[in-house]
Amino acid sequence: MADQSTNIFIGAGSGGANPQTLELKRANRHGLIAGATGTGKTVTLQGIVEGLSNVGVPTFVADVKGDLAGLAMPGDPTARVHEPFKARAAEIGMTDWSYAASPVQFWDLFGEQGHPIRTTVSEMGPLLLARLLNLNEVQEGVVNIAFHVADKEGLMLLDLDDLQAMMVHCGERADELTLEYGNISKPSVGAIQRSLLQLRAQGGDHFFGEPALDLEDLLKLDESGKGIVNILAADRLMASPRLYSTFLLWLLSELFELLPEVGDIDKPKLAFFFDEAHLLFEDAPPALLEKVEQVVRLVRSKGVGVYFITQNPIDIPDKVAGQLGNRVQHKLNAFTPRDQAAVKSAADTFRPNPKIDVPSAITELKIGEALVSLLLPDGSPSPVERTLIKPPASRVGPLTAQERAIMITTDVIGNKYDTLLDRDSAEEILKAKGDEAAAAAASIKAQSEAEKAAAQQARVDAIAARDAARLKAADEKLHVAQMREEERHQKEVEREAARAAKEAAKPSMADKMMQSAGRSIASSVGRQIGTQLLRGIFGGLLRGR
Repeated sequence: MADQSTNIFIGAGSGGANPQTLELKRANRHGLIAGATGTGKTVTLQGIVEGLSNVGVPTFVADVKGDLAGLAMPGDPTARVHEPFKARAAEIGMTDWSYAASPVQFWDLFGEQGHPIRTTVSEMGPLLLARLLNLNEVQEGVVNIAFHVADKEGLMLLDLDDLQAMMVHCGERADELTLEYGNISKPSVGAIQRSLLQLRAQGGDHFFGEPALDLEDLLKLDESGKGIVNILAADRLMASPRLYSTFLLWLLSELFELLPEVGDIDKPKLAFFFDEAHLLFEDAPPALLEKVEQVVRLVRSKGVGVYFITQNPIDIPDKVAGQLGNRVQHKLNAFTPRDQAAVKSAADTFRPNPKIDVPSAITELKIGEALVSLLLPDGSPSPVERTLIKPPASRVGPLTAQERAIMITTDVIGNKYDTLLDRDSAEEILKAKGDEAAAAAASIKAQSEAEKAAAQQARVDAIAARDAARLKAADEKLHVAQMREEERHQKEVEREAARAAKEAAKPSMADKMMQSAGRSIASSVGRQIGTQLLRGIFGGLLRGR
């Protein structure tokens, strides 16, 4: 057997001929495991992961069907699925083969079958968010503007609530922001909001928030020095393929951004296995494909090996496929023109071996058999060999719910990610600002209404005062008129009294006649005699009065 300290045994021909080993120094040069459904890809993957763990290389594996969880338990020799493995081990010369478990940590974006994995909206970035939300270029531009404004104004984008609040904020300031950053149309904002609602309906809101994943938790070894196998429960996640592929691409991008440059090292710091890899490239825009190519090409220098697992090798774009140095090709069918093209493409990627007709062999392989070409110590690919893949030491099949629960509660992660944090971020800050603005507007409105009420009351008071003044003036005028009338009446009374007095003071007609007669008599006989005579004459007359 090969030296397990420098390489990992993958398989061999019958009798142990042409053993195939993955050189640890070249394990970060990436790889491909391809083949039709049921041809043994999962077992191949399981064996490689076990080998890497045994030599102290942590791995991250997407468990699409749920059966990779079996890595946590040793294989059961009494199980029917394990029956051929002992014979296979003997056939390829594995004299030291035995059942064993690998140390595992379970993860789940939904927090149901493992520890929650979260990131923040800011860490995801606008490019991957646009991919996740299936936005067009115009809508992606609006998201870019929202990120820029949030960064400029110190608004943290942690979860989908923050992003939705930020989109509303940008929509309300569209006229202002359009002049500085470019057009922000209400239809674009509305389309982004609808996409966010759809993402929530798929459970995407579980993925955004804090505490965010600490990448160091993926790079751990157990107490015996074995690499921890990080298993992502992806069976439910596969119902949202865009979320699945975007998450794994984000994780790979984060590893690329955060890990230091290490160049060529004796063994990888982490091996990353991307199952159902075709989902990463379906309908991907050119900008995203360029990012994938860049990350795959450069993450090697960070000590990370990336392995794509897919049914059809032509699902991997040529620029990415060209970076995959280690290849394991299981059987492909050639029933359709596309299948035939896939067979030809797969055959063309191998270094020829004159002993093997590769196109024919690809369609003739048995279950558990593959065409293998791995990088040699000098970095060149080995000639393709027809190989029986080694049997896994761990269980082939899923865990029970009880077994999984025990693994989750007893691993070193503990409850670090179990409680969701909700710091004040964009949503809370914008809401507070909105409340302040609403309160200020309400205050201004109340003040305005109070001023209007005061003005109205002043007008009412002025009218009342005017009416009171008019009434007072009328009263005074009436009083004056009454006084004048009284004075006039008094004067009239006085005049009447004066006339009466005057009349009373005037002599009567008889007096006048007596005076006249007296004068006449006085003038002729004498005043005294005349007067007596006249009084005697007129005495009766006076008594009759």
